Amino acid sequence: MSFRLRLTVFGTALVAATLLAFGWLVYELVANSQGTTQDDGLKQRASDAAGVIARAAAGELNGSTNPTLSGAEDLRHRTDPFIEVLTASGTVVSSTGRIGDTVPAIPASLLAGAANGTALATVDVPGGPALRFYAIRWTRPDLGLEGFVVAGQPTSIQSTNRKGLLGFLIVSSIPTLLAALLASWLITGRALRPLKTVAQTAESIASTHDLKRRLPQNPRPDEIGVLSKSFNRMLEQLEAAYERLARALDAQRRFVADASHELRTPLTTIRGNAELLAHGPDIADDVRAAAARDIATESERMSRLVEHLLTLAQADAGQRLELVPVSLRPLIESVCRQARASLKDRSFHNVGLTDATILGDQDAILQLLWVLVDNAVKFTRAGGSVELGLRQHDSTALLTVADDGTGIPPGDLERIFERFYQANPARSNNGAGLGLSIARWIVEQHHGSLTARNNDGPGTTFTVTLPLAA
Repeated sequence: MSFRLRLTVFGTALVAATLLAFGWLVYELVANSQGTTQDDGLKQRASDAAGVIARAAAGELNGSTNPTLSGAEDLRHRTDPFIEVLTASGTVVSSTGRIGDTVPAIPASLLAGAANGTALATVDVPGGPALRFYAIRWTRPDLGLEGFVVAGQPTSIQSTNRKGLLGFLIVSSIPTLLAALLASWLITGRALRPLKTVAQTAESIASTHDLKRRLPQNPRPDEIGVLSKSFNRMLEQLEAAYERLARALDAQRRFVADASHELRTPLTTIRGNAELLAHGPDIADDVRAAAARDIATESERMSRLVEHLLTLAQADAGQRLELVPVSLRPLIESVCRQARASLKDRSFHNVGLTDATILGDQDAILQLLWVLVDNAVKFTRAGGSVELGLRQHDSTALLTVADDGTGIPPGDLERIFERFYQANPARSNNGAGLGLSIARWIVEQHHGSLTARNNDGPGTTFTVTLPLAA
């Protein structure tokens, strides 16, 4: 059974229960008030008849042993009220009702009760229905006459009325229930239409993988409007997550491809030189020495590449550095001193170093400095200059590494931080394009930023912005 049909049945059942309760209440109220209503009607008829007697001629008020019954209704077949007028001795003057060919017999006890005012009684009449009587006295002092007026009616009128009311309630409830069924079906269909749209959209997205689809905006602040907004927000998050996953997978594929390419070159060199050395003593000594040097150089290069790949793999795995207070000035001075000793064909200078302490990882900061220094050395000619600076600005430390080399094409200033990207592979000095990616990861782990810009003159300046320790 569909949800719409269940809601329709539930709504119709609720209406049916309401009709049943309302009908039962009306039936009980009418049933309980019928006796009082009948008595009130009889009293009014008796009072009206007494008023007519007060104006009647004397001849009309004399009793008769054989009153005229022409026009009287047979109470065995009719339930209308009737009036019976009697003298003080109980002789019938007239009657508008009859049972067969005789007037209804009035009990003496009822007349005795009416002699003191009014009287009510229900009497089972032989050969006829049970009758409800109301009796009052009438007097004509001007004529010296008196008697009784009795208003009566069969009690079966009550059951007849109840049957009629019950039939009316049953008959009227049928179209009401049909109308409730139709209205519930239409209302639930209209109410569930947005849910159907949600289901169709979800099914379409599942089949087409089109996460850009959205539900129509519902301006109403009801549950359906909230559902539409929530569904659209979910689609936006799914689309963003899918795009991030696609970018990650694409980056992973590029990473694997580039890593394979970068590793293939030194491996090919090492293999070729190893095969050359395997020929034995027939190889000249200078060739043997050159081959050994090539193997050593390429092995060192491959070792650096593997180390960089491991660092990036740790970064991708979510590794976090443990940050402690670190003073930057001694680290910069140490790197600058070691660079002067190992790279004598370049000049290295400390420019405007200030004392600045950050929350960082000392080994990672040293690796960052050497990456930036190595990058500057690669793109400066022999005799070139590299400057390392450190200053404070507000609550940040600004660490700079500037060179006077060839600079970076403006369109590549941001892309140089991508893995394996090289602005000009022809002058990459056998680099793999991983150093600056590692540098940016280290800076991000320290909650800072790393940017590059070309100098007004020759060369490039890399700027590291790090928050100072509190």
